[in-house]
Amino acid sequence: MAIYINDIATAVPPTFEEQQSLREIMKEGVSGDRRTQAILHRVYTQSGIQKRHLIRNDYRNADPDSFFKRAMRKYDSPTTEERNLIYQEEATKLFIEVADKLLAQNPDLDKHSITHVITVSCTGFFAPGPDFEVVRHLGLSTSTQRFHIGFMGCYAVFPALKLAKSICEADPEATVLVLSCELCTLHFQAKDTIDSLLADSVFGDGASGAIVSARKGSNKGFRMDSFASALAYEGERDMAWTIGNNGFNMVLTSYVPDIISANLPEVIQPIFDKMGIQKEDIHTWAVHPGGRAIVDKTEESMGLSESQVKPSRDALAEYGNMSSATILFVLDNVRKSDIPDDAKVLPIAFGPGLTIETGIFTVFDENGG
Repeated sequence: MAIYINDIATAVPPTFEEQQSLREIMKEGVSGDRRTQAILHRVYTQSGIQKRHLIRNDYRNADPDSFFKRAMRKYDSPTTEERNLIYQEEATKLFIEVADKLLAQNPDLDKHSITHVITVSCTGFFAPGPDFEVVRHLGLSTSTQRFHIGFMGCYAVFPALKLAKSICEADPEATVLVLSCELCTLHFQAKDTIDSLLADSVFGDGASGAIVSARKGSNKGFRMDSFASALAYEGERDMAWTIGNNGFNMVLTSYVPDIISANLPEVIQPIFDKMGIQKEDIHTWAVHPGGRAIVDKTEESMGLSESQVKPSRDALAEYGNMSSATILFVLDNVRKSDIPDDAKVLPIAFGPGLTIETGIFTVFDENGG
C-alpha cells in the first residue's frame, strides 16, 4: 500500500544571528585564550552556515545575569531545570505553530480526521507533553492516539515516519501528524574542548512537521517507498547525548564524517537491491546536514554531484543543524525545487549509536498530474 507525506511545514524562532556575528560573540566570551579563539575562528568560518535561529534573544544582552552570559560562566551556568522550563514553554509554541501551518496549508483536510499525533524531540522533556498540547490546541478528539519519540537525536524523524507509515498501512483511513521541535541552543555551555566548540558552532533551533496518510494530498509531496537502518558501532562514542547538571552534554567529534562515509555504501546498497534500483536512479540525496563535513563526505564517498545535495547545503546555510527537525527542512527544500514528478529521493540522517537511517521516497504532485 502506498503511504504519502502529503505536506511539510517548518517554523523557527524569530531571533537569529549571522554565523560570523556568533563567531565574534564567542571569541569575545573566551577573551584571553588565543588558542580557543583561533579554533573558534576556523570552525565558524568553515561551517557552511550563514545564520542560525535561537530561542533566546539575549546573545547581545549586556546584563551579566542574562541566560547567555550565565551560560558562558562555568560557575553560574543555568541548571538543567532552568533550561527545561524554558524548553517547556517555547517548544510548545513551536510545536503548535507547525501544526497550525499544516492545517492552514491544507484547507481541505478536516482536522477531525486526524487520528494520530507523533511528536519528536531530544532537547527537553515534560508531561503531559507536546502531543497533549497539540491535541488540545487543535481541538482534536480526546481519543486521538498520541506518541512521543524522545532523545534519539538527529535521525529521530525517521522512526516517526516509519511509525506513521505502519499506522496508515494498518488503517488506510488514518491521518497522522508528525511534529518535531528541537531547541538545541538551550544546552549551550562554556566548555573549551574541541567537541563542545564544534557542537556549539553548528546547532540551531527549529521545528518541522508533516501530514502522513494513505491518500495523496493536494500539495507536492513524497511517497515513502522503503526504509533502512544500520549501526556503525565504531562511532558509539563519537556522537552521544547525556544529561548533566547544567544542560545536556553533547559529544560530536570530528571523526563522525569519516565514520559515516566509510559505512554509507554497505548501508545503502541493500535498499537499492530491495527496490531494484541503482545509485544513478536517485535524483536528489536529502542528507541531514549535521555539519558541512558530513555533506562533503557523503557527496565524495557516493560520487554525487553538487546539485544532488544542494537542498542539504541550503538548509545548513539558512538554519544550521536543528537535530531531528532538520531532515524535514531538507525535504521541504527538495519538493520546492524543480525536481520532476516520480523522481527518486534518498533521505538520510545520522545520530547517536552511531545510527544511520535512510530510505527511498518518490516525488508526487497531484496538481501536476
